[in-house]
Amino acid sequence: MLTNNWIAMRKKKKKPWPTKKAMTQVYEKKLWGGKNYDFYSGEGSHNPEIVEPYINVVISFLKSFETPISICDLGCGDFNIGKELVEYTKRYVAVDIVESLIERNKMRFKIDNLEFQCLDIATDELPSGDCVIIRQVLQHLSNTEVQNVLQKLINYKYVILTEHVPEAEFIPNNDIISGQGIRLKKKSGLDVLAPPFNFQIKEEKQLLSLVLNNNQGVIITTMYTVF
Repeated sequence: MLTNNWIAMRKKKKKPWPTKKAMTQVYEKKLWGGKNYDFYSGEGSHNPEIVEPYINVVISFLKSFETPISICDLGCGDFNIGKELVEYTKRYVAVDIVESLIERNKMRFKIDNLEFQCLDIATDELPSGDCVIIRQVLQHLSNTEVQNVLQKLINYKYVILTEHVPEAEFIPNNDIISGQGIRLKKKSGLDVLAPPFNFQIKEEKQLLSLVLNNNQGVIITTMYTVF
């Protein structure tokens, strides 16, 4: 007969790690590669074929304003991309959940209009700004955490969202446990406009679509005008 203590122990072992702990482990164990780096946010943040087109379209968007706007970068990672955008903004607040990563970024990148904050974007209050950048971040979060984030994005006029999804048609928003992996392994991808999220926007514009080799899906960057 199974004892209550044994059942409790089994349930405890199966409980997913908190997102903060899971993402810290990703960097500590270099689960996204980059053995020669102190912190490495993956090929998607370093491969020039992926990074350069993204930087170009975002800079083009930022330069379209007569007066520079303020940016809130949620999930800034190792800041290999964000560092190219700061000069085109009035204020740039870069956020990540991993404390050691944020401390490293503070030491490495010192720019007058740049600020780093260590926050859990699903549970903490977010910095103010005109535009939010969320680049391949929500795809790592559970549906519950995604919903928590989306509820806060109504405070920003613009949202620039990048997601890695299957190239072929797919059923969106299959749930996952927050961490290293994404929905692609479930032949799914994130669509914030679809159920259960139904994110309300005023306008949608696709900025970039990059098809990856070897049937590894497509990386899509979309700009949403919220109000």
